[in-house]
Amino acid sequence: MSGKCECEAKRVVVLPCSGGSNVGQLSNAAAVKMTQAGVASMFCLAGIGGHVSGMIASCKGADAIIAIDGCSVACAKKTLEHAEIPIAKYIVVTELGVEKNKNFDLNESDIAKIIDASSMRA
Repeated sequence: MSGKCECEAKRVVVLPCSGGSNVGQLSNAAAVKMTQAGVASMFCLAGIGGHVSGMIASCKGADAIIAIDGCSVACAKKTLEHAEIPIAKYIVVTELGVEKNKNFDLNESDIAKIIDASSMRA
């Protein structure tokens, strides 16, 4: 027995790519909404990429990591793998049927689709 109550809320960290396209910004918006709803805590992917030791340690101490990439370039995934941070849930926005473009008028239904795909429920 671990001595830790299995019913305790887990600390879930979400790291979006936040790239320079609609799908990057959609992943960022989804992470913000997940944080506001209390289902995850958004974290700084740039800090991980910048090798900020405290940020890396904080992520490694999380119960679960959700990585959200906008597209198949997989910047978030590659950054986390380089820092040896295990990913529990991985989402690619373009694989959810959202076309990558430079239209930054973000669609709320696309954000909801990402949040739903990010669910840590079994």
